[in-house]
Amino acid sequence: MENFTPISATIGGLLIGLSATMLLLLHGRIAGISGIVGGLLPPKSGDSAWRIVFVVGLIAGAGLYPLLGGDVSATNVNPYALDNASHLIVLVLGGLLVGFGTQVGSGCTSGHGVCGLGRLSPRSLVATLIFMATAAITVFIVRSVAGA
Repeated sequence: MENFTPISATIGGLLIGLSATMLLLLHGRIAGISGIVGGLLPPKSGDSAWRIVFVVGLIAGAGLYPLLGGDVSATNVNPYALDNASHLIVLVLGGLLVGFGTQVGSGCTSGHGVCGLGRLSPRSLVATLIFMATAAITVFIVRSVAGA
């Protein structure tokens, strides 16, 4: 836990919770990223504008963070950096598996973990527990078994 930053993590969590709550209260929509992006394909008349703004905001926020003084130095020492084609293939396959998983699980970590738990959804609790268990097992395998 060498890069643990409780203040910025708390502020970020509060902002995510606030934005998810505002989207639900003001527009009756769940702030699940897979559902928002999935709703763009195919686009529905009158329903695309807010989805596009949401996705652009996600991308712009990540891009603006370092420009506004955010520290991204920890990303420069990543031992798993994409330095060759095989890493890119793994990244693409991982993305496809995540997309498949969001379809099978009827949502993603943001939809279930942030919004579903906030609404006390039993289905979201089970999904989030599975996400977390899978993440822990994956980290164990990558670090211990695969030796990375």
